[in-house]
Amino acid sequence: MKLTKETIAALAALLVFAGAAPASMKINSLCGIHYPSDARVEWQCRQLKWTDTPSGLFDGHWQDVLSFNRVDRRHFFGGISIKVPNNLEQVKNFTPLPPTYPDADKEAKFILIDQSEMFLGAYQYGKLVFSFPVSVGVEKHPAPNGTFKIDAADRQHQSNLYPVEEIGRPYPMHYGLRFFVDKSVDNWPSYWIHGRDIPGYPASHGCIGLYDEEMQYDYYSAYDRKVNKHYHELTKPFLEAAKTLYQWVVDPRTDPGSFHKIADGPRVLIIGEPPR
Repeated sequence: MKLTKETIAALAALLVFAGAAPASMKINSLCGIHYPSDARVEWQCRQLKWTDTPSGLFDGHWQDVLSFNRVDRRHFFGGISIKVPNNLEQVKNFTPLPPTYPDADKEAKFILIDQSEMFLGAYQYGKLVFSFPVSVGVEKHPAPNGTFKIDAADRQHQSNLYPVEEIGRPYPMHYGLRFFVDKSVDNWPSYWIHGRDIPGYPASHGCIGLYDEEMQYDYYSAYDRKVNKHYHELTKPFLEAAKTLYQWVVDPRTDPGSFHKIADGPRVLIIGEPPR
């Protein structure tokens, strides 16, 4: 079944205020969300069973399949349908982003975020060094397109507006990298790249989200086991894209671990329109 625009909007609205989708939430299908790069890979739509796990189904390619679906392990559960490549080798080290970005070939560090692909790439002197799927803003709260710079960081950042409803803690935005403060509107909202749940569709309040399974284990594992007897506990290696990007931008040896300004942070370019 195709995931309609109305269904995506309803699910995304839940995520804005709850912080993350409960593991028991029923989502029709990720197969109805289309990215430009889908045409490169032949795939079939497969509905998951509650006993399925990424490693059990895809062995050494489990991270590649999750990346292809822009989803993390907490959102890999029975009842949801995902895209399964016919040839798993086609998605080995999957990324839809270009291996080089000539416009950044003189920059030591450059971050490209393509919302149409829901993917982020980190470039050094124009060469892609790593890339990860992201969560982007819902239709009413989009992430802004344009050119920005990382100007602040906070390893333990958290929201002062939104709680995690299931457990009542402030919504975590760990490994936060601030790239924009909108001074044109009241309250000067800040936009960050940070760790969060990655459910496979637009879900944020305007920030760019990256894998942070260590946070999910800390915040959600007890709740998930309580409400869902089929819950598959997250195990190492955790998917830690937010931590990887943060430590690429901020030298761990000099990181104070709290909010601090960055004098000459990497340029951030955000392009494209998210799937709706």
